[in-house]
Amino acid sequence: MASVESPGRRTTLFRHRDFRFLWMGDTVSVFGMQFVGFALPLVAIKVLHADELQMGILAALETLAFLLIGLPAGAWVDRWRKKRVIVLGDLSRATLLLTIPLAFLAGVLSMWMLYVVAFAVGCITVFFDVANQSYLPEIVEGEQISEGNSKLQASQQTAFVAGPAAASALVRLIGGPFTIAVTAACMALSSLFVSRIRHVEERPSAVDRPPLLVQIREGLSFVLGHDLLRRIVMCTGIGNFANSAASALYFLYALRVLGLTEVSLGVLMSVAGVGGLVGAVGADRFARTVGEGRAIPVAGLAIALTSFAWPLASMLPPLPVLFIGGFILSWAVVTYNVVQVSFRQRLCPKPLLGRMNASIRFLVWGPMPIGAFIGGFLGRELGILPTLWLMCGVALLASVPVVFSPLIRMRELPTHLDALSGSMEEESVDEARPERS
Repeated sequence: MASVESPGRRTTLFRHRDFRFLWMGDTVSVFGMQFVGFALPLVAIKVLHADELQMGILAALETLAFLLIGLPAGAWVDRWRKKRVIVLGDLSRATLLLTIPLAFLAGVLSMWMLYVVAFAVGCITVFFDVANQSYLPEIVEGEQISEGNSKLQASQQTAFVAGPAAASALVRLIGGPFTIAVTAACMALSSLFVSRIRHVEERPSAVDRPPLLVQIREGLSFVLGHDLLRRIVMCTGIGNFANSAASALYFLYALRVLGLTEVSLGVLMSVAGVGGLVGAVGADRFARTVGEGRAIPVAGLAIALTSFAWPLASMLPPLPVLFIGGFILSWAVVTYNVVQVSFRQRLCPKPLLGRMNASIRFLVWGPMPIGAFIGGFLGRELGILPTLWLMCGVALLASVPVVFSPLIRMRELPTHLDALSGSMEEESVDEARPERS
């Protein structure tokens, strides 16, 4: 049930106390993840001299848990209080990340330790992310979900803008291992903010609770039984596979092939964050202008086309190409996410939110560790640049399920589950009142 602060009337979420604490906690946590996301690959490359395959393995382990435990995590989160999962998740990740600077000081840091910490943090993140994404509809009214997602994305993209530049400065000033220590402090602060939320969750009743496998099947059936969700999952999953393969090689590509410095890399990532910030702020307006349904394939195709900027940077002046490509790519990714996440949160019954989000995370994040490992392997066997070109082709293929779909004709997306009965494709188009030319 939503917070009692806004009973029956629409008010801005700036005045919603519980949302503000959720927002602040999420922002601080994302800043911390920006630091570790920048510093951890640099520790592997600069301190431990990792090669392409080792970078692929490290990237794969960061998301492997979504493939291994993603589905039961959703059913478990639906049985727990989500606020508690978020708070304990931040504290646990902070503790694990602190072991990296401590091991560095003791002279025992190794790739194997990075592997273990990356995998353990990834396991906690599975539960944290499912709870975090399922918590917003608990504390705000249904019509405010899209506004809440836009604000969360805006603050996250602000972290994406400032985070890499700040992380690159910290890496040069105090080194990669100690930059990761700053991440731990951010996550501890995040847990403090979220712990101050007053909204009291109703503990899910254990009476007549279906078995775990039945609950998992309910989540998967909801996602795969809905034509539009199924197409979005296909697009996102294939795109994440390609992006993970390319991202596993990106730091090596930027530093060793293009000859960029850590500072240039941080600035590039910050510029990309500006594009994401523009997407977060303007996603609602963009969806209203082009149509809520149509916004998904338009953004999906933009993601695929701008991914070609990475290999093109080896043929053209790298910084301008990566600046422009990164800006547009981040704008498209965030726009795509705001529209489709708001759609599925609005569509899904609240008791099913955790399992729905976990099912989608399993289906769209499960390909990521596979892609990262394959990217590292192909980078070593074929070379970094040929692998990047290959993954751009896969990214283009990812846009097909949404570009060639009823979404391209939709002004509005379904708001309830009537579209699940009968012929999904026909009913969803009618439900969405497609714009006629």
